[in-house]
Order: sequence, then structure tokens, then C-alpha cells
Amino acid sequence: MRKLIIYIATSLDGYIAKPNDDLSFLKLVEKEGEDYGYEKFTQTIDTIILGRRTYDWVVKEIGSSHYDNGERNVYVITRKPRTKVGKTKFYTGDLTELVLQLKSENGKNIYCDGGAEIINELLKNDLIDEFIISIIPILLGNGTRLFKDGRPEQTLKFVNAKTFDTGLTQLYYKRKN
Repeated sequence: MRKLIIYIATSLDGYIAKPNDDLSFLKLVEKEGEDYGYEKFTQTIDTIILGRRTYDWVVKEIGSSHYDNGERNVYVITRKPRTKVGKTKFYTGDLTELVLQLKSENGKNIYCDGGAEIINELLKNDLIDEFIISIIPILLGNGTRLFKDGRPEQTLKFVNAKTFDTGLTQLYYKRKN
């Protein structure tokens, strides 16, 4: 069965964005030739789920090909219907139903790139199988929290931790069954 994997960066104090969806703090750990395992990770997936605000920021800052390279199905979770673009579908239905459907299909793993609302909805329904969380060495003090209150407790199994000379620490956990 396909796994749903979170691969995301957060500040040390748990924010995935500064106010106004500002992700500029991620530049602190940019280093020529270092992708923190992202390329290797993306070889294990063929589907991406993400929120519309995350999608809009990435399209504006990096370009739509970051997600839609013609090889992956992309589901942007949104409240407002939009026309499909390439392999990018704007999904307005029930997130849990979508994930259960995708997990039941054949294919590689499913990557969730945020945002916080999507991740917390998935956590509430115990749908996340693995967590790869990169900790950026900064205390933002404000912004969008990675994990919100009001979800069930979940125990995770530690897989490994990697450190990098930029100060980034990457944590890898699996859901305990």
C-alpha cells in the first residue's frame, strides 16, 4: 500500500511560515549543491498533495514545474474550483476520501507538502505514515504553526536524524501501527 509522507521544513519553534505566508527564512539554509535529500525523496513519489496557499507561493517564487513536471499527479486542496493545469488538479472534495482513494491505488508514495491546515486534517484522521521534518536554525516567534491543537495524540517511531553544516537538522519518523 502507498504511504503518505510529510516532507517539510519548520523553524526551531515550530513555524512553517512567517506571517503573510512568508517562507523567506528557508533561504538561511540554501547551499549550492545541497538539497537535503529532496531529489532522492522525490524519486519515491508520484503524487503530491498540498494546500492552495503553499501552491500559489511556490508557483510565484519557483514556478509551476517544481510540482508539475509531467511525471506526477498534483492535487491542490482548495475551496474554490479552478481549471486543471497540466497534471495539476484543484480538488474541492473531502481530503480524507481523496487520500484513502489514492492510498488504495497502485503507484509510488504520496507526498504532502503542506500547508498546516492540510497536515492537521490528515493528522486528525491518522492518514500520515511518515514524517520527514527539516528544522531550520531560527526562532521565528510568530507565523503558521506546523502542528495545531485539537488533534489526537500519536506515537511515532524514530527512524533517524541527519545534521548538516548549514545548521539544518532533518528528523525522520514513521507512524507506529
